[in-house]
Amino acid sequence: MVEVRSPQAQRVQDALASLGLDLRVVELPGSTRTAEEAARAIGCAVGQIVKSLVFRVVATDRALLVAASGVNRVSLDRLAELAGGSVERASPDFVRARTGFAIGGVPPVAHVWRLESFLDEDLFAYPTLWAAAGTPHAVFAVTPQQLQSLTRGVVVRIKDSPPAG
Repeated sequence: MVEVRSPQAQRVQDALASLGLDLRVVELPGSTRTAEEAARAIGCAVGQIVKSLVFRVVATDRALLVAASGVNRVSLDRLAELAGGSVERASPDFVRARTGFAIGGVPPVAHVWRLESFLDEDLFAYPTLWAAAGTPHAVFAVTPQQLQSLTRGVVVRIKDSPPAG
């Protein structure tokens, strides 16, 4: 792991510092684009990876951030209940316009716009989490409590339940 080098990762590092947190963005030689790749590159459990996913509320064009455990799939039905309307996965252009980052490196902080946020309750099973930091190679370690403070997110049950039977 090396200290921050790319402008996007530095933007995340600067945002963390401006919030008074001594969290360090590091860049890895391997990709962290998917939760599995990130866990392999870091040497942690897939569940410790924070997937920062952006969704769009269809009726209002509002952006939502879901910080989900790397092992979970987000339930669109549950998210629609929380959002008060139909939701869909955001397009790459929508994600970049609302966060300033490309899919595969979206961090839970340092967005262009303030996003309403939901945190997967399963993240709180781990003492340390790893979140994307602006690029598919940059990450930072964070506790669940710090993540909640950073995002001002509401902790919810958000995962898709496996099909019955």
